[in-house]
Amino acid sequence: MPVKWIKIGFLLAYLACDHAAMAERFGSLGLSAGLLLYIGLYSVLALCLGAAAFIPRTSVRVIVALILVSASIALQSYEWATRHVLDYNAFETMLASRGDTGDALTQHGAVLWKSLPVALLLLIGLLLPPKGWRLPGWAALGAPLAGLGLLSVMLYIRGGEGARALPAPFVPLAHASIMGAVSLTEAGQARQPVTLQPTAPRGDGDIVLLVDESVAGNYLDINNANGVRSGLKETRAGLAIHNYGIAASVTNCSPGSNKTLRFGGTRETYRLAARIWPSVWAYARKAGYRTVYMDGQRTGGELQNLATPEERAEIEDFIQLPNVPVRDRDQELARLVRARIDNGVREFIYVNKVGGHFPVADKYPDPLLRYQPVLDRGKMADITDMGPVHANFDGNADYWRRYRNAYRNTMLWNAGAFFDRLLAGLDPKRAVILYTSDHGQDLHERGQEGKATHCINEPAPEEGAVPLVVIDSPDSPRLRWNDSVATNHNGMSHFRVFPTILTLMGYDPAALKANYGPTLLDPDADPMTFTINYFAALGRAPTWRKVAPEKLSNPPLTDQNEAPAR
Repeated sequence: MPVKWIKIGFLLAYLACDHAAMAERFGSLGLSAGLLLYIGLYSVLALCLGAAAFIPRTSVRVIVALILVSASIALQSYEWATRHVLDYNAFETMLASRGDTGDALTQHGAVLWKSLPVALLLLIGLLLPPKGWRLPGWAALGAPLAGLGLLSVMLYIRGGEGARALPAPFVPLAHASIMGAVSLTEAGQARQPVTLQPTAPRGDGDIVLLVDESVAGNYLDINNANGVRSGLKETRAGLAIHNYGIAASVTNCSPGSNKTLRFGGTRETYRLAARIWPSVWAYARKAGYRTVYMDGQRTGGELQNLATPEERAEIEDFIQLPNVPVRDRDQELARLVRARIDNGVREFIYVNKVGGHFPVADKYPDPLLRYQPVLDRGKMADITDMGPVHANFDGNADYWRRYRNAYRNTMLWNAGAFFDRLLAGLDPKRAVILYTSDHGQDLHERGQEGKATHCINEPAPEEGAVPLVVIDSPDSPRLRWNDSVATNHNGMSHFRVFPTILTLMGYDPAALKANYGPTLLDPDADPMTFTINYFAALGRAPTWRKVAPEKLSNPPLTDQNEAPAR
């Protein structure tokens, strides 16, 4: 058989491996003009892929093949693992989470291995000598570049959507091309300095912002009579714990929520704030606070949650826990935060906890195995926050029941025991503490299909439902928390946190309001919405989803066969 047909056979076999996604796309479009456009675009890109296989110069063909194969692995491993389309917003989120790559390989290795044989078909089809047909070099190389350009323009016009079930190699490359073009248009925009002048801070001591990871507000006892002990419900001598109830996060994925908690902004301005407005670190330093960042999730100085080297330079003490087991990192954070509170230095401390991010099977010690049955333990003790499931997870109801119980046990440890250690004997004059989570969790309480808990394109409202608590002195509170809790319980969002922190630092809330919106103290109604497309690039506006506390799913009581405490 001539080599040209062997090459084409490998390429067709490669394209056929995506038949399930193609069938789904056909079904969703039905007999419509959209179906014809999809078939036309798919055919053009398939022909462009075929042209790349006939690039005459071997060195050029090898380089092109490696690029296309790498893009194919990236897209198929992502979509097959998450069961969601890699649109532009998901692409940006994936890049923002690239620090999770090691854990992703540990968790999703089976999916990655599944994508490699498929990519091998493409690699062989591209690398076999182009005998039998000869295309001019400019045409063979120009065709895939033209196809990439066509797809990039189409995706840009459509706000990054519309690439589902197209030939896999072109999609990530098109998203990367768009991102590069967007970055060039934004180049040269310097971050603005702090121009406001602070007065004296509201009270003495530190300001601590605890950002938990994947803590569902509706699973804690402060918001649900049948919730897990959080350590924040009981009375603690000398402390006033102000529970704002269920709040709305910025978005349903960690990078966006954390970025906005650090740079502020309203629902209309958060993207501008993230790009060029001053950081919370800059405001803190101008107000006379030492800046401290504690990260329980990463090691080796690695930055996460859209942080940049420029932002890192504004942090005076950057603390990670490379030598502490993942299970014990929140306990160590509690110890470290308490030590900083007690050191007599006025500091702003931002903490990213380990919390309840998947996998949750090994994030609590044996004595806290109170909710049963649970997931199998002992397999993922070294994984911080990537990969929701084992390779053989099929998303059935029994798995989710065991997952929810393991999650509850994790909350007993990373919330309840954490606050026991942090707050025991705390002098409230030394610090005011704000506590929230980056996003909530969809733990499939309604029995819906799927394997993800958050960061999906069509999220359940539970993904945006987080706790929001302020801990202060009962006798000399920094701000009028009692009045605001009475007004704003179950009605706030992350967007209120940044201006509240700046107010505590001594900045005028009236001057802040134009850019950053109202604080937790203001009676202004909050929409209580979170965005499902945080990046919302390419001229698209963010899409918002409502968090209605009374409509959130209740954690199923039928999950629990609670065992006695040991």
